[in-house]
Amino acid sequence: MYYDTIIYSETAGLGLITLNRPTVMNALTTRMRAELLHAVKAAEKTARVLVLTGAGRAFCSGQDLGDRANATDIDLERTLRDEYEPLLRAIYDCPIPTISAVNGAAAGAGANLALAADVVIAAQSASFIQAFTRIGLIPDAGGTYWLPRQIGAARAMGAALFADKISADQAASWGMIYESIADVDFAAHWKARAAHLAAGPTAAYRAVKTAIRSSHGNSLDDQLLLEAKLQGTCGQTHDFKEGVLAFMEKRPARFEGR
Repeated sequence: MYYDTIIYSETAGLGLITLNRPTVMNALTTRMRAELLHAVKAAEKTARVLVLTGAGRAFCSGQDLGDRANATDIDLERTLRDEYEPLLRAIYDCPIPTISAVNGAAAGAGANLALAADVVIAAQSASFIQAFTRIGLIPDAGGTYWLPRQIGAARAMGAALFADKISADQAASWGMIYESIADVDFAAHWKARAAHLAAGPTAAYRAVKTAIRSSHGNSLDDQLLLEAKLQGTCGQTHDFKEGVLAFMEKRPARFEGR
């Protein structure tokens, strides 16, 4: 696919998707969602970590209300089911680690697109806004799923009802995101984080994602059984053998992702 609204690159196992409509704060269109889905699917086949970020001063301002001639002439249910759901599932289910490097404002569906990743790292000047009630809607694009699990029902309800701007520092203190990083250090920091994962034990990362996500619906017994099964699989990988050998030899491990 020719990409018109995003940029995709891959270097040393790091797949990088940059939302590239900076003049409209990377607002989402039908075309952009299709391109994002294609790029995520491409990255999971060849990369070992995937990063999403935005061009310009914003990460993503949410749905582009100018994507149609009449902004209210839109079948929201169809759009969510046919365009947003496949993209969000692709990011959430991606077999490699995913990072949202939130460089600026993330609003509405843009905020929840960011939260779909495994790890969210934000510049200190970035912010998150569940802006939906400002136009008479509810949080969508997974917002009502991610937020209660990440910050609890009380804070999720307040964020949704009041549509307050939540700073990166506040989001980190609440547990909505993993890290808030000073702007001057932000780019170097997320790149170092991504490089670490790209050089790591890919099968173990995949198992970590499965185990942590399964814990929400599992009893302790079920979770212990799942841990044992996943650990048994990890114990058969080349990377486990290399990790043990490197530990014994007191040297950095050279993981190959297999």
